Amino acid sequence: MNDRIQTVCLLIITTVTLGAALFWLRSVMIPFVLAVLIAVGLSAIVELQMRHLKVPSWAALLVTFVLSIGLFAGIGWMISISVAQLAENAPLYNQKLTELIARITAQLPGGAASPAAMWSEIPTSSIGNLLMRTSNAILDLMSKSLLVLLFVVFLMLGRNFERTNPVWDEIEDRIQGYLWTKATVSIFTGVLVGTTLALLGVDLALVFGLFAFLLNFVPSIGSLVATLLPLPVVLVSDQISSGAAVLAIAIPGIVQFGIGNVIEPKIMGDSLDLHPVSILLSLIIWGTLWGIVGMLLAVPLTAVLKILLARLDATRPVADVLAGRLPGSARA
Repeated sequence: MNDRIQTVCLLIITTVTLGAALFWLRSVMIPFVLAVLIAVGLSAIVELQMRHLKVPSWAALLVTFVLSIGLFAGIGWMISISVAQLAENAPLYNQKLTELIARITAQLPGGAASPAAMWSEIPTSSIGNLLMRTSNAILDLMSKSLLVLLFVVFLMLGRNFERTNPVWDEIEDRIQGYLWTKATVSIFTGVLVGTTLALLGVDLALVFGLFAFLLNFVPSIGSLVATLLPLPVVLVSDQISSGAAVLAIAIPGIVQFGIGNVIEPKIMGDSLDLHPVSILLSLIIWGTLWGIVGMLLAVPLTAVLKILLARLDATRPVADVLAGRLPGSARA
């Protein structure tokens, strides 16, 4: 009994200390962890070329580097265009929203406060601030791209592609499956959302499609935010009819719900072996430690933690709790 209590106390102290260290070192750890995950994902391309195409390791690495640099350059180009559009249109949408508030307050019975006063009381309605905060988080992530790229290059060059460690092999298989499935589903989601909004005549359709792609990596919360992001722009646009405005919210919502709750679970299955409550808690904890980037990394990091905890007898009960296998209960 005393040994169990001592183990629990040491686990709590270690967890708190590790959390404080991760928060304090976040400026270094975020690029490094991103690089590790990217390297794990790119390793699947290298192994595919070596195993099935019989390509030498150096040639497979070269092809993988060229493809990945082109991909990330394309994503960076799209992000730069999106941020430029946000910066250009934010003042205009702020002005339109002020005019919309003025029209609404003018129709209220018994008089109402001035539009300026009302605007100052609801700063959260500022479209420019809302969109720019989201884009600034993405820009902050992109600003670390050079450091991430250096980490990825050295991790890939110093890597042994022969599988010899069962624990690391299991981690790689699960993370690779998650990353590639999530990336494919997110691209599909972003293209559908962006195309739908563009056909409906919504401004910044490319921006919202890109956000739908990026936010789809955040389970549950990301799809909801991506669905609601176009709402302020739709409300203040003079060129969108009421029916188109409803469709601009309803169709992306249906796409997000259908892909996130029907298609993605069937494709991904239960490969990570994490309970939905564990995923939600991981979003909160990693989001608190590392912000939006932490929420993007929450699921794979928690999956790795669960695999490591399951390897030790003392911490295996914690891994079972993360998987939803509580003592005396069966997981549905």
